[in-house]
Amino acid sequence: MGLIYKTLSDPAGPSIYKEKGSKFLGYAFPVENKNQIKEILQKIKKEHHGARHWCYAYRINPKQPEERANDDGEPAYSAGKPILQQIQQADLMDVLVVVVRYFGGVKLGVGGLIQAYRTAAKSVLDSAKTVNKEIKDMVMLRFDYEQMNRVMQFLKRYQIKPEKMETGEQVDIFVQTNEETLFRIKKNIPEIKIKKVDP
Repeated sequence: MGLIYKTLSDPAGPSIYKEKGSKFLGYAFPVENKNQIKEILQKIKKEHHGARHWCYAYRINPKQPEERANDDGEPAYSAGKPILQQIQQADLMDVLVVVVRYFGGVKLGVGGLIQAYRTAAKSVLDSAKTVNKEIKDMVMLRFDYEQMNRVMQFLKRYQIKPEKMETGEQVDIFVQTNEETLFRIKKNIPEIKIKKVDP
């Protein structure tokens, strides 16, 4: 087995937290890239167009973790950061948490906001189902045509689905897999050339 990380198996929410007339709705999503995050944020803003703020935080890319918190107009560090801290405390990766605020007419102050956003984020993450995933690398397998059957049988045995295949003088197959399986491939088919590529 390669390196393991924890993420969400399905979207969760909304969790609901109310404070002095304001309503905070927490949503959590499994995500893999910034395009997905952008699409989800657009969808939530459309669904909750009457809300005042759509604050969020995310952590993506388990190999080289990247995280971001956004206060969306709330006072600095009063919304995005408390949301991000809940993701960190739950030890989750490839996750986006959005908290939508409907303003109730009474200002909560920075302390009150931190408490509200933290509670809404924690609540939705507590209700979410998690799953362990393995960190995999995208690799190119290059081999001669006569190795094709052996390579395909090997991939089938280890339930590795080729992402892409290119043919020329040799065959290039692109797959996502872990270090251990790469070692087995090399051992079983010494003629094969293996090169890591960016996904």
